[in-house]
Amino acid sequence: MSPTVLLADDEPLVRTGLRALLEQQGLPVVGEAADGGEVLAEVRRSRPDVVLMDVRMPGTDGIEATRQLVAALAEPPKILVVTTFDNDDYVHEALLAGASGFLLKRARKEEIAHAVRTVAAGESLLFPAAIRRLVSARPPGGKHARAAKTLTRREAEVLRLIATGLSNQDIAAALVISLETVKSHVGNIFTKLGAGNRSQAVVIAYEAGVVRPGHVDGR
Repeated sequence: MSPTVLLADDEPLVRTGLRALLEQQGLPVVGEAADGGEVLAEVRRSRPDVVLMDVRMPGTDGIEATRQLVAALAEPPKILVVTTFDNDDYVHEALLAGASGFLLKRARKEEIAHAVRTVAAGESLLFPAAIRRLVSARPPGGKHARAAKTLTRREAEVLRLIATGLSNQDIAAALVISLETVKSHVGNIFTKLGAGNRSQAVVIAYEAGVVRPGHVDGR
């Protein structure tokens, strides 16, 4: 069964175009919101699997709407923020708020459909090089540093590999440990950092200095 989508964008033409594109790719659109303040009510009404959230909207923007969904719902939908610029500070804040990934508005229709299916399946849409650009101008430390210090050496190692874009299976092979052990480490990392997904954990890791831009390749 194909995942369902809610569109949140203040531009009617953008919503119309996205609806046509997604439905052409077999992804039903079950609702629309013209402002971030409408998103929570629309999500409760239509129960989508994924929200395509414009990060910049007048009134309530995509960051605040993401925070509201994560705070109000026990099982919020996956959130993909949509932006014009891949170095957008708004995207950085949206990922910290709990979005599973981001898309550029110029992305091809196949890329958008793939992204929706990826996050609907419970995976984060992680672009290591893009996230590195988002955080590279920010000094390490801040409010996440204390939580990061609670990571064990192995957990920090696993987190650095997550930041390169490796899957749990790839990490298990790289460290010569079982997949179940990797999953256990990932769960512990999320709990200690207060992260809901891999993208959020990686952004926190950069901010806390566990991962540094020069230490991660572009995979």
